[in-house]
Amino acid sequence: MTSPSLIFDRPLLRRRLLRAKDAGAEDFLLRAAIEDLFERLNLIRRNFSTVLDVGTASPELAGRLAREGRFVLRMAPLAQTERSASLSVVGDEEALPFAAERFDLAVSALSLQTVNDLPGALVQIRRVLKPDGLFLGCLLGGQSLRELRSALALAETELCGGISPRVSPFADVRDMGGLLQRAGLALPVADSEPLVVRYRDMFALMADLRAMGASNALVARIKAPSRRELFLRAAKIYAERFSDPDGRIRATFELIFVSGWAPHESQQKPLRPGSAKMRLEDALRGKPPPR
Repeated sequence: MTSPSLIFDRPLLRRRLLRAKDAGAEDFLLRAAIEDLFERLNLIRRNFSTVLDVGTASPELAGRLAREGRFVLRMAPLAQTERSASLSVVGDEEALPFAAERFDLAVSALSLQTVNDLPGALVQIRRVLKPDGLFLGCLLGGQSLRELRSALALAETELCGGISPRVSPFADVRDMGGLLQRAGLALPVADSEPLVVRYRDMFALMADLRAMGASNALVARIKAPSRRELFLRAAKIYAERFSDPDGRIRATFELIFVSGWAPHESQQKPLRPGSAKMRLEDALRGKPPPR
């Protein structure tokens, strides 16, 4: 029996990341997430001098932050062999080995969607931030690979009479604001951006996922090899339902971007109940507030 709280086989995830790294696989999702995180960070007029990178598989994010003159510590899932301007330690997002109030900024790109305790990981990130420190992260959202999930589920129901866990569950953008708030982060923000990628067929998509170390690592996955007929049928369903006129299929990835601040007395506070100077009804009707 496995613990109900264990969703992901994290040792297996690390082995697959290592294999992808050794093969030199290109991760277009991670590059897109890092670029967007930098755009968002550049909009914030704040000098973050000490930065923690929480679990990003590539050293690129930490390296770029360090080259801008910041002290950056990258807590990586694997030992780093690449030369980088940042310092690196091997660690786990589920057990941050750092003192409280150590960093001005914590960032994370596409690692938190595979932790077994996301609320707990967010609490730990909040703990290591200095007052008025910022957490800025990106993780895969619930609309990711919806086409692949649908095709596999329909094929397995048709051929086997039921479905098995094959695609990882992802966070819902509507829940992330509440999770940030529960973790003690102030001014929480969560939004999502879809990224649609086209492939020759379902097998090309699955090859890309394997190359990125992102294939099925659920604890509850079926360990025995699946029948070839299942994947052939799923590929046919995928092509029938999710292809463009030129025959190429679509794969949706949802990137959820989140941010929250460690509480500080200087931050904007919500108004006390009953302290508003005009009624919502009057505001909607365009009436001016009373003098």
